[in-house]
Amino acid sequence: MSPDETAARCEMAKLGASLFDRGFSVGTAGNISVRLSDGILMSPTNARLCDLDPDRISKLDMEGKHVSGDRPTKEVFLHQAFYDTRPDAGAVVHLHSTWATALSCLEEIDPNDCIPPLTPYVVMRVGSVKLVPYVRPGDPKSGQLIRELHGRFAAVLLANHGPVVSGKSLFSAVCAAEELEETAKLVMALEGRKVRYLANHEVADLIRTFGTI
Repeated sequence: MSPDETAARCEMAKLGASLFDRGFSVGTAGNISVRLSDGILMSPTNARLCDLDPDRISKLDMEGKHVSGDRPTKEVFLHQAFYDTRPDAGAVVHLHSTWATALSCLEEIDPNDCIPPLTPYVVMRVGSVKLVPYVRPGDPKSGQLIRELHGRFAAVLLANHGPVVSGKSLFSAVCAAEELEETAKLVMALEGRKVRYLANHEVADLIRTFGTI
């Protein structure tokens, strides 16, 4: 096992425990993955994110075949779809975090931009978020729906399910998932009130200054 793979396994265990301990994941809900030069590391099925054993984390080859470790999460299709359509994606985080999941259950949200630009940080760390229609958890169709977005979104919200966020590294993907969750909480807290969103020129300035996700 290479030093890079060993470090990635340890980081997955550390950040998985951090997400669980702070309530971003409950029970065995949620899964995380990291892309390596020779495959993908993925949290196992029916594993709590706080209990990830670095030595037992699933490893898949680039085609998605399970090659070592425990059996991977049934949501493997979500992760593979991001890696196949976003060449810069180095990690994917899928959570059932409370506020983002609540937002995913609302009928009136904009499916093409369901996390509005309330703060500069959601623009900088998450970008636009697409609502993906509901399919049964573990259904390969979920991956196909993400592939059909052709890599245009770094994050999506699965209807009645929760967020999936990609990043260049596991740390950046975790930070983006946290930012999405906190912004969803703001959206729900401000529901029914007149809200001042960032203007288009302000969003454009952020993208021009900091780039896109």
